[in-house]
Amino acid sequence: MKLLFWLCFAGVGYAYFGYAILLWLHVRLHGRPILQRPITPCVSIIIAAHNEEANLPPKLENLRLLDYPQDLLQIVIASDGSTDRTTNILREASHIFPVILHESNGKAHALNEAVKSATGEILVFLDTRQLIEPDAISELVSCFADSTVGAVSGELLLETSSKMPAHDGLGIYWKIEKAMRKLESASGSVVGVTGAIYAIRRELYTEIPAGTILDDVFVPMHVARMGKRVVFQPLAIARDRLFSEKGKEFARKVRTLTGNYQLLRLAPWLLSPANPLLFRFVSHKLLRLLVPLLLILMLVASAMSKGPFYLAVFWLQILFYVLAAFGTLSPSTKKFKLVGIANTFVMLNAAAALAFYNFVAGRNKVWV
Repeated sequence: MKLLFWLCFAGVGYAYFGYAILLWLHVRLHGRPILQRPITPCVSIIIAAHNEEANLPPKLENLRLLDYPQDLLQIVIASDGSTDRTTNILREASHIFPVILHESNGKAHALNEAVKSATGEILVFLDTRQLIEPDAISELVSCFADSTVGAVSGELLLETSSKMPAHDGLGIYWKIEKAMRKLESASGSVVGVTGAIYAIRRELYTEIPAGTILDDVFVPMHVARMGKRVVFQPLAIARDRLFSEKGKEFARKVRTLTGNYQLLRLAPWLLSPANPLLFRFVSHKLLRLLVPLLLILMLVASAMSKGPFYLAVFWLQILFYVLAAFGTLSPSTKKFKLVGIANTFVMLNAAAALAFYNFVAGRNKVWV
């Protein structure tokens, strides 16, 4: 039992800290800087929309204010069987190339159809809800001055309703994730991109299978498979709000983690030597899916192991989970950092456990 405890402890520690330390060492020894300079290729912005009448007007205004040359910018928005005013809004917008799909076949299908109408040599994928900074497109495109780069991820900043950055447990999690992506980029390629803002070279686009949840992992992983780097550009910023409705952030995380399981079925080559980012994919994506199981085994192993050390560790784990429960039952207590961190950690791993159930049960949602 003691051996099981330490193996589980090592697995959890590696998933959240050990992998980042290895990346840091890799950057120090074999860093790969990105050649960046201002360039202005033809760009096609690609957006898939489903019943987005509330988000489209501010999004279109946001795109109108971009500082990229308008004569080199095409905006293609596909309405995926929308039943509200989404289609009318697109048809009334003079600077938009609308792709009207009368039946809803999911985001992946809508993106594929939109790309067919794209004329730019660089494709920039955006979502409707998030607003981007005026220079975001220019910052993304500057990385393509490096011929080794095939895809570029922007950065998603999560803000509260008061427009302030999130500093709770979830905000801390995103800071850790951002640091890891920076290290992956500086040492080679990131595993996946920010779905709200990323770009690829047009010739590297791979059609997305119907029903794919994580196009922002499927597409860049194929770019890496073709021998090009996938890098992170933190200066290309999209801003999003933290969901205030109870359970919304949890549902979004469940969807994302379910998508990781789905990818293994859609692209089994990801677990083979054909994946040049195999080690990173397992370390960054897959190992975190196993953390809920490792946590349970670690709790059981510490309870069954003899000695004051293991007894103390067992009760520390119980205390941690009690704090997490306080954060759920009384959200105001999450203002205390330890409670917020415990609550977020448990929430993320509960989402991973539910994602496994969703995948096994075939409960994959395309639009969330």
